Amino acid sequence: MGHVNNTVYFRYLEQARIAWFESLGHGGKDASGCGPVIINAHMSFLKQLRYPGDIECRMFAGDLGRTSFETRMEIRRIDQPDVVYAQGGAKVVWCDYEAEKSVPVPPAIRALME
Repeated sequence: MGHVNNTVYFRYLEQARIAWFESLGHGGKDASGCGPVIINAHMSFLKQLRYPGDIECRMFAGDLGRTSFETRMEIRRIDQPDVVYAQGGAKVVWCDYEAEKSVPVPPAIRALME
């Protein structure tokens, strides 16, 4: 149909989050068995993305709590950087994977947002 399916937008945001965590040295579970878990995600589709094409995902983090924080994303085409095609976000909770319980956001990540 020549456009990007709506479910793919969430994959774009997931990849942006993963790249961000990796850039902070938190590509997954840390030495203590803790890491990020997404507990909700949302998206507003503002303009249709045509396929093929190159995009940029801009990620912003904030609303920091003891064990969680919000992320916000914008999807733009590389050839139209002033146009936002979609906006979305997700709530990230830091979790002890084995205990399946939330734990405090690591100091290094907290320091970036405070």
